[in-house]
Amino acid sequence: MSHYQKLLRVSTIGKSLYNITPQIEAIVAESGVETGLCTLFLRHTSASLIIQENADPNVLLDLANFMAKLVPESAKYIHDDEGADDMPAHIRTVITHTSEHIPINRGHLVLGTWQGIYIWEHRQRNHNRELVVHISG
Repeated sequence: MSHYQKLLRVSTIGKSLYNITPQIEAIVAESGVETGLCTLFLRHTSASLIIQENADPNVLLDLANFMAKLVPESAKYIHDDEGADDMPAHIRTVITHTSEHIPINRGHLVLGTWQGIYIWEHRQRNHNRELVVHISG
């Protein structure tokens, strides 16, 4: 079995969902792995990694609106040293993911027709996020 690993850096410009599917597919292609597994790990506690609808942007908008209601920034949190959006970002990350596993077949990710891979930035300001992409096969 072979292994291939790369660190992907993604610059975010505030709270939003960032489609990283093309970057991940490119790394899978450069790995040369035909059959295997792609493991993604986001090295942060205030951003998430999700697989979600990639055809209708309203799905992403509805998800963001739902999350804002579920975990409001206006609540009184004890941890507020880094701003009103920091503790809600930590909570949002806890209820989503920081890692995903996607099968590889014939050198491509085995995603569903409407699935895309996203970094979900939960903070208001810009960040440089690091994603470890590990491919085995």
